[in-house]
Amino acid sequence: MESFQQAYPFHTPITVAWGEMDALQHVNNVVYFRYFETARIAFFQQLGLMESLKQAGIAPVLSETRARYRRPVTFPDSLLVGARITRLAEDRLTMEYAVFSQQQQTVTTLGEAEIVAFDARAGGKCAIPDALREQLSAYLTAPECA
Repeated sequence: MESFQQAYPFHTPITVAWGEMDALQHVNNVVYFRYFETARIAFFQQLGLMESLKQAGIAPVLSETRARYRRPVTFPDSLLVGARITRLAEDRLTMEYAVFSQQQQTVTTLGEAEIVAFDARAGGKCAIPDALREQLSAYLTAPECA
């Protein structure tokens, strides 16, 4: 758990709900993308980014996402979903996620997402404002091999 918390200093607790399981009695694969979203938004909120983006008229839009399932998760379990920024470009950033199972005491799932800055008024992608990029760069970490 300590190495997980060091690798993912921002993590969000999530309790597995009975209704998230599928017919095979483990958390359905699509649910992990909701977990990633929850962690991503919590990360942005902890940094105060959601308000800054809103004031700038920019929306963080998911352009690509994926998951790697290592071990099934079942009810009941408590999870920690870690999030970190591993790449920062002019108009986008890459986030990585890891799901740590309290019950299994290991990382069960890895994820990655590319988030693009979208200017709702102009209807297209845009550059991340310098002030926001500077704020985000303070949380940039090197990706690890999985």
